[in-house]
This record gives sequence, structure tokens and C-alpha cells, in this order.
Amino acid sequence: MKVKLHSVSLLWRILFSTSIAITGLFALMGWLLQDQFVRIASATLEDEVRASFRAYESLWRARGDQLASVSLILSRLPSVRSAFNTGDGATIRDSASEVWDQLSHPETLFLVCDPKGVVIASVAGPQARENTTLQMSQIAVVRSAAREFPKQARGFVTLGDRLYQIVITPVYVATTRDSALLNVLVAGIAVDAELAHELKSATGGSDFVFLAHGWVAASTLDPAAERALAAAGSSPQQRQVQLLGSDYLQFFSPLTDVDGNSVGELRILRSFKGALNQITAVRSRLAILWLGAVLAGIGLTYLLARRLLKPVDELDRAAAEIATGNYNVRVPVQGGGEIARLAETFNSMCASLSKAREDLIRQERIATIGRLSTSIIHDLRNPLAAIYGGAEMLVDGKLSAAQVERLAANIYKASRQVQSLLQELADVTQGRAHAREVCRLREVITAAYEPLAAAAESRGVTVRIDLGEDVELPLDRSPMERVFQNLLSNAIEAMPNGGSVSVRADRHDGEIVVSVEDTGPGIPSSIADQLFEPFVTAGKKNGVGLGLALSRKTVVSHGGDLWSDRKEDGARFVLRLPV
Repeated sequence: MKVKLHSVSLLWRILFSTSIAITGLFALMGWLLQDQFVRIASATLEDEVRASFRAYESLWRARGDQLASVSLILSRLPSVRSAFNTGDGATIRDSASEVWDQLSHPETLFLVCDPKGVVIASVAGPQARENTTLQMSQIAVVRSAAREFPKQARGFVTLGDRLYQIVITPVYVATTRDSALLNVLVAGIAVDAELAHELKSATGGSDFVFLAHGWVAASTLDPAAERALAAAGSSPQQRQVQLLGSDYLQFFSPLTDVDGNSVGELRILRSFKGALNQITAVRSRLAILWLGAVLAGIGLTYLLARRLLKPVDELDRAAAEIATGNYNVRVPVQGGGEIARLAETFNSMCASLSKAREDLIRQERIATIGRLSTSIIHDLRNPLAAIYGGAEMLVDGKLSAAQVERLAANIYKASRQVQSLLQELADVTQGRAHAREVCRLREVITAAYEPLAAAAESRGVTVRIDLGEDVELPLDRSPMERVFQNLLSNAIEAMPNGGSVSVRADRHDGEIVVSVEDTGPGIPSSIADQLFEPFVTAGKKNGVGLGLALSRKTVVSHGGDLWSDRKEDGARFVLRLPV
């Protein structure tokens, strides 16, 4: 069902438009806040990853410094240097391990090599000693570090299936002219899962993945996620990666050897899960706040709109009172502004209308008296003319007894008509009703036509009354005779060159419908819509326009109605009277 906008009250239109504006505004603000929070969460996540990388660098540098310090201490101890001069692997291992075990971490690796990279002695765990490819893998590293003599060198290296961070320390003897490289100490710490989890705990939950030549050397992820990460093979420019349905923000850091060549890479991963949970919680809170704010805004708008529109409602009620004819209504003037000025203007308009109405009623009464007097004079002219003419004939002429009797009857009838007119005028003035009696409708119409017969004959107008004698109605006879007399008189007067008038009656569902038709020029279009209004007339010399209005009033008082039907030629009036 469609609702027309103009049928909705002003209050609801204001409320509807305001609610749309409030909803849109809060929705926009909520979206902006959410977007800003997402940006802040993403930036915070990046900061956390960078902080994790800084923590990793600090911890890794501290471990490297520890290895470098221990190696440097060993290289300068007299007992260890004496063992190095013997060149015996067992002697070197015994002397170095005695100090190394006291200063280093249990999981560290310690090798003593010659300048060419051949391992002379190994102080390490069983896994390092069992690596059969140890000597060959270290030749290039030691030779590269030897080029930096007498400086220490640091880097990452792979030993079999393990990744190590190593510190290479040269052991040299000083001469008067130069320093000679005696041995090379290789100290390393294994990069394993324990170390990765230690880094994760130190950085507040970031995941660490050490990749060496494409395979995972150490990781805090579960094995399925490790395989997915190794298979993804993302580039350093890729900031995000998805593993097993979870999104991660990743940070790359290369792992290089002593010469600066890439050995692998470190990926620091930070899960979006925590940030997404926070964003979801923020969205829920924003939705609740948005709904509450919208409802509060709509409620406040409703209360304010009602308060603002209260004077308008009072003006509307006052206008409705004016429509009923109460011009004494006034609206209170409260405060200032446009509404107050409108109320003052409205009150002034009511006062002007009331005064104008009183003046109009006074003038209308005076005009009505004049028109009513004219109408009475018009209605009394015919019977008075009959009385005057009959009396003149009785006075001046010598008449027979039959003529005298006929003139006396005409005078009597005319005087009764005058009396009836005066009585009707008194009844209308005093508001009295006539007693009704059952009358034959044909007799009423015939009685109404008798005074008009001479005028109709002189104009060549024939009147045909097509009614049966059995049509009887409860009527106020005298006013109804005047109704038909008015209709027949108008028809005869409208045809000065002759014509015909037809009166007929039909019975329909307990009603009698009487039609009066003529063959005259018809009803002028200028007065067709106001035909039964008082003082509406056209083309009549002696009429004042009250006949049809009073006739319709008489018919309506009998419970019926009177109207006119338009025809191409002539006029047709229809009366409906209840049986």
C-alpha cells in the first residue's frame, strides 16, 4: 500500500528525514572509526613485528658477542696458546675444552682449524663431531675469514641439516716485523627450535622461522604451517601471507655468511588473529553504540519536534474551528520568533474575519429584507390583480347573476391565495410547520395550473398533465401547489412564441418521480450550476431568483428532492417524493 507524502503529518516527516540523516551520519562516523582502528591495528601489528626484529637483533648480537668474547679469551690464554703451538689435536682439545666448558653455552660448537680450514680439534656435542662433511664444509669459510686477519668474522653457516651462527677468531703470534696466523678458532651456536621458542617468548608472541637454502632449519610454527610456508616461497616485498586459513604479517631478514652471501632468511610472522578479534570486538561495540545513539537521536528529535510543532498543532485546531464557523477562536502567543508572529497574525485574521462576518450578516439581512419584499410583491401581484379586476367589473358594469357569481368566486379564490401566501410567510418567519394531508397529485398540479391557463393560452403553449387519479401522497398542499405553479410558470414564460409542456409521474420503489418538460430554449449554461441557489435568475423581467430555491426547499422538507436534467432542447425538472 502506497502512502502519499502529503498525507503524513509534519512531525513524522521531520522525524523520518532526521532519522535518515542521523543514521547516515552515525554510519559514516562508525565506518571512519572502524577504518581508523583497522589502520591503527595494522600499524601496531607492524610495529610489533619490527620490535620483534629489534629484539631478535639485540639477542642475536648478544649471543654473538658472547661467542666472540669467549673465543677471544681462549685465543689469549697462555696455556691454550701453548697447546696450539704443539699442533696435537688431543692436547689442543683437552686444553681448550677445559676453559670452553666453563665459559660457553652447552649447545655451542667450538673448532680449532689451521689457516687452510683443516679441523685440528673439535670441542662440541656429539652431532657436530659425527658430521662427516665437517672439514670440507669449513675450508671456504675459514679461508674467507683468514683474509680478514687479524679481525674476527661473523656469519651463518649450514653443517649438514643444521644452521649455525659462527664467530671466527684468528690466533696469531706477533713478531718484530709482522703478525703470523697460527690457528683459527670457529665458535658457533646452533639455530634450533628451542632457540626459536626462546625468541618468541622474548618478543611477546611473534613466530620465528629460519630458512636455509629453502628448507626450515628452526621454527615456532607447527609442521603443517612450516610446510605451507616453505611451499609459498614469497618474496621480501610480500607483506602478508596466509597459512592454513590464518593471515600473518611477515618481516624478512637475510641470513648471510662470513662473505656476505645469502645462506637463508629469517621470517618474523605476526598473526592477524588477535587484531581481528579486537576489530570484531570494536565493531560489535560500535554497532551497539551506533544503535543506541541512533535511537537516542530519534527519541530526542521526536521530543524536540513535538515541542516545536505544538504551536503548529494549535494553529491547525484553530483553523478547523474556523472551518466550522467559529471565528472567535484564538491561539496563545508564546515567546518570540516566527511561530509567535504567525500566531499573532492568525489572531488578527480571526478578529478581522469575525468583524467582516458580522458586517456581512448585517448587510445580508438588509438585502434579504429587500429581496423578500420584492418576492412577496411578485407573488401577491397576480391574486391582487384578480381581486382588483373583479371588483372593478362589479362596480362599473351591469353583470348577470352568473357573471357576478363567477367574479365573486374568483375574488374569493384570489383572496384565499393572498391569505395563504401571508400565512406561509408567517410560518417561515416563525419556524412553524404545516399539517400534511393525503392529496391526489393530479388535483394539486391542476390547481397550480388553473391561474396560468389564460397566460398559456395567450402564448400558444399547450400543457399536458399525464397523471392517474390514483396517485396519492401526504403533502402540505399549499406550498406544493406553489412548487408546481412556479415550475409551470417558468416553462410558460420561457416560450413566448408557443410550445408545449408535459407533466408525467412514475412510481419507483416507494417513490413518485414527477417530471416537468418543456420545448423552450433550455437552461442557460451561465446559471446551470447555480440554478437552485437564492437570487439566481436570467432573462426574467419580474423574477428575483427565489422561486426555484424556495421550491427545492419545500420538496426537501417533504423528504424528496428537486433537480434539473440537461437536454439538447428545452428544460426538464424532476421531483422525487416519497409515497
